Amino acid sequence: MIREARERIKNSVVRTPLVRLNVDDAPASIFLKLENLQPTSSFKVRGVCNALALSGRALSKGVYTVSAGNMAQALAWQAKEIGIPCSVIVPDNAPASTFLKLENLQPTSSFKVRGVCNALALSGRALSKGVYTVSAGNMAQALAWRAKEIGIPCSVIVPDIAPATKLEGVKRYGARIVPLGFDEVWEVVKNYRYGPLESEGWNFIHPFADARMIAGNGTIGFELLEDLPNLDSIVVPFGGGGLSAGIAIAVKSQNPKVRVYACEPETAAPLAASYSKGSAQQIDRIPSFVDGIGGKSVVPEMWKLVRSLLEGSIVVSLRETAAALRLILERNRVLAEGAGAASVAAALTGKAGLGRVVCIVSGGNIDPEKLVTILHGGVPST
Repeated sequence: MIREARERIKNSVVRTPLVRLNVDDAPASIFLKLENLQPTSSFKVRGVCNALALSGRALSKGVYTVSAGNMAQALAWQAKEIGIPCSVIVPDNAPASTFLKLENLQPTSSFKVRGVCNALALSGRALSKGVYTVSAGNMAQALAWRAKEIGIPCSVIVPDIAPATKLEGVKRYGARIVPLGFDEVWEVVKNYRYGPLESEGWNFIHPFADARMIAGNGTIGFELLEDLPNLDSIVVPFGGGGLSAGIAIAVKSQNPKVRVYACEPETAAPLAASYSKGSAQQIDRIPSFVDGIGGKSVVPEMWKLVRSLLEGSIVVSLRETAAALRLILERNRVLAEGAGAASVAAALTGKAGLGRVVCIVSGGNIDPEKLVTILHGGVPST
């Protein structure tokens, strides 16, 4: 009976992921089955879809139930699906069918683990003296986590304005933290090295301009084509370009017609400026709560790579980004950071076109204080 039910509902429900609980001192390996990712944010859609599929003509006069909320939502959703226009996971006037790629569910709550795992797997004996990177938080956490997993030393260079939530993650994995001013941090990004650590023998892993990182990120693109073969557009948060480049290379190798857009916050949009001028540009960056993307400039070597791969950059306001973050938390129970929500904000402008649009929710590491401000309808100051 259950096997038959599985077949009946397979096209209506989500096969939700099984993810490991990220707690170091848990008494056992604990895994979470995320039924909150179903269309109405609860497991109830499974039973509803099966019940209605078996009801046949008995549905002609309507159905009803008694519920504190989840069953009511599930029944209302499926009733609309099979009879009247239905609600979707984005506003009713959304310009496209919008899908979310949830990289916030990775072990350190961002896509960065993909590139890091690939880069370290290819590094071999060069890792013996330790590795380091430069990052506002997500790359730092990913490298610290993986270094701890394989038992090597790790240091991370972070801007002195890095979010507390991300720094706590780095500390939890035992990495050494080197705080610097943002301008000094950006010099490390541009020069691919930090002298004091190089002199100690540490090996640098660039957060985005590294072929190993880009290849790891590109695995997202293959997954998108497997899960949604007829997708039309992808919107990718743009910090340094490693994520958008990897996804675009992978997707366009299989389907060159898919459009890939970057997105940036209005306070730091060097890629949009570069497309406007036709060359890699440096801009006056204003810090914001969208801390995972929006650098001071586009690194020239990354500009050469992405300029022909991407359709351009969609610039969104901080208010649009905060609204998108609030939206996907309320509608889908998905917690994104500012950078992760920026892709949704960009898609909702309509500038990514019609059809099936995938938004890369690149991470979910946001400080609680900022989240509270957003949930109350505000925009965090930084």
